[in-house]
Amino acid sequence: MSVLKFARVHPLRSEEEELAQILARQRESFLALGPPSLAERRDDLEKLRRAVHANAARIAEVISADFGSRSRHETYIGDVWPVLAAIRHTLKHLRHWMRPRRVSTPLELSWGRAHVVYQPVGVVGIISPWNYPIQLALTPLMSALAAGNRVMLKPSEITPRTSEFLAELLARLFPAEKVATVLGDASVGAAFSRLPFDHLLYTGSTTVGRLVMQAAAENLTPVTLELGGKSPCIVGESARLSAAAESLAYGKLLSAGQTCIAPDYALVPERLREEFIHLLTEAVKKLYPRLQTNPDYSSIVNERHYRRITEYLEQAKHKGARVIELNPAGEAFPPEGRKLPPTLVVEPDEQLAVMHEEVFGPVLPIKSYRRIEEAIDYVNRRARPLALYYFGEDKAERDEVLRRTTSGDVTVNNTLMHIVVNDLPFGGIGASGMGAYHGEFGFQTFSHRKGVFQQSRLNSTILLRPPFSRLTDFILKLIMSR
Repeated sequence: MSVLKFARVHPLRSEEEELAQILARQRESFLALGPPSLAERRDDLEKLRRAVHANAARIAEVISADFGSRSRHETYIGDVWPVLAAIRHTLKHLRHWMRPRRVSTPLELSWGRAHVVYQPVGVVGIISPWNYPIQLALTPLMSALAAGNRVMLKPSEITPRTSEFLAELLARLFPAEKVATVLGDASVGAAFSRLPFDHLLYTGSTTVGRLVMQAAAENLTPVTLELGGKSPCIVGESARLSAAAESLAYGKLLSAGQTCIAPDYALVPERLREEFIHLLTEAVKKLYPRLQTNPDYSSIVNERHYRRITEYLEQAKHKGARVIELNPAGEAFPPEGRKLPPTLVVEPDEQLAVMHEEVFGPVLPIKSYRRIEEAIDYVNRRARPLALYYFGEDKAERDEVLRRTTSGDVTVNNTLMHIVVNDLPFGGIGASGMGAYHGEFGFQTFSHRKGVFQQSRLNSTILLRPPFSRLTDFILKLIMSR
């Protein structure tokens, strides 16, 4: 049985009624008070910034408790820093983003003026995942507040301590009429996605994303879907191999690979494959001299995901794939600790689960290619990924990869770092997502762009009103031939 909680709201007869009640209260408050001022929005963001900064150690503690073991530094890097950086960026630019934007008018309407006004959409629903439970909850929440909206947040039940912490933190900062946190299991999430929000953002798996979109369609609720996918890393012939191996190892093993934009597989020139495997091995030794007792190396979040990843590896071994465990200290890994050593699967068969399912763990398939066109074709034959990585110094080859592949964002000669550039949109395409946020893109995602045309006293369009005449014919001929 699910447990449903949210601040300052009394329980009703059912989960759906309770959710509908809080949505109604938020919508009533929004309509009664109107869009918040710049000063109020800045105050909300500043309160959130101070609270996240003050609770950084507590955030690391609760996330580690949910994972079983998660590096404090990784939480600061992956959850705390991105939120603080996003809030700072938004505070700096919000006044400019909120200004009406003048647009040009055609010659026929030259005596009028046109502009775009940015209005909050109303009440935004956010369903956030477990893998970066602070960043992926608070960054879209911050964007929605910056755009002037009310927010209902449903964090993941897989990280219950973190979700409880979020509910308590946000209840201290905001009234439930502005921000409400809903705690519960998958049935609560399903009911949440059926609510008639003014916008719904979901971050998670592609499978659940389809269900969320179906539920939202019943209310014609606009959706932003941040999904996953198998993000490729293409190593070019001109790559600085040692730097590429270390960057790839870091990007793959941050939070033990439980990162939606982690490199999911590597495409390496055939003649460089063995050297690259050796350099990856050395990179893992450098980053994680030991694993099982290393606080810098994270556990798999729960038993279900641990079992899923081990089954991928067992299948690969059973099918004769070359599987290489990178275990620098030769440690044992008892299942109850849910730690898995970094593992390479070399030239795996395409039918293996590790090649058609998102890994979401410290397992890296490596495929070789002879010409860059083969690597590009390999990526293009698969669903469009959330991220793509390219390593190489050949500008022409880099540009060819960028031109001919379609993905979410791209990082060149590094991994992951595009996500912390707040002037870039963050989002996928196709099976990896729909829509984008971060920075001004987040402000616009949660805003209604209202077009306004204002007619001056001089009005040439009266010449196009009936009764129509030869003058009308002349004017129409003139404006249609321009």
